[in-house]
Formats: sequence, C-alpha cells, structure tokens
Amino acid sequence: MTDGATDPAHDAIRADIEANDVVLFMKGTSQMPQCGFSSRVAGVLNYMGVNYKDVNVLADEAIRNGIKSFSDWPTIPQLYVKGEFVGGCDIVTEMTLSGELDELFAKEGIAYDKDAAEKIREANR
Repeated sequence: MTDGATDPAHDAIRADIEANDVVLFMKGTSQMPQCGFSSRVAGVLNYMGVNYKDVNVLADEAIRNGIKSFSDWPTIPQLYVKGEFVGGCDIVTEMTLSGELDELFAKEGIAYDKDAAEKIREANR
C-alpha cells in the first residue's frame, strides 16, 4: 500500500479505515454523490442499510490523490471493509449481484439488510 514514508494523506486515510468498519471514499457524500459511480456504490450501501463512513474526496485534493496511491487503484469510489480494500464501482456492483458482498459483510460481522440485497439481485436478473 505505501512505501513506509510518512504521508499526511495516507495517515488520514489509514486513520479513517482503522476507525470505521466500512469506509467509502467517494466524490460527494452518501446523501449527495457527485458522480454516477459514487452514486451507485453509495446507493447499494444505503439501500442495504450498511452503516459506513463516507469520505468526500472532492473536499480535499490530498485525500483525492492520496487514496489512489494508498490503494494502488486509479479510480474513485473505493470501498474498504474492516481495513481491506474491496474495490471500485464495477467490483462492488459485481459482488452485489453475485452475493459476494453479502458474504463479505456476513463474514466480517457487518450488519446489512439481506432482503434488500436480494431485491437488488432480483431487479437485475
């Protein structure tokens, strides 16, 4: 993730990831996403009733650039669960539709609405 050098943005990112079970680095906020990809991931988490911290990368250029180097992933949004990078919009969408996201939440003890997750899958069959 990082080369060990002290980077204030990486330190802030690491602090958020360590302090919260689920963190979504996104453009905008969970209630007001500022791009379609961020809106999709926030929408899935919101609909499934997942308690998560949203980090608006548009509010801090250092975080916006830092999250890309922290994860070695070039795009935003980025979802972290229990300190581990899960992926961006496409990966989260695929995991939601396959049931893998449910499995990850269940394994990690993250509360979510199983019925809502199933409704997402039903609507996309």
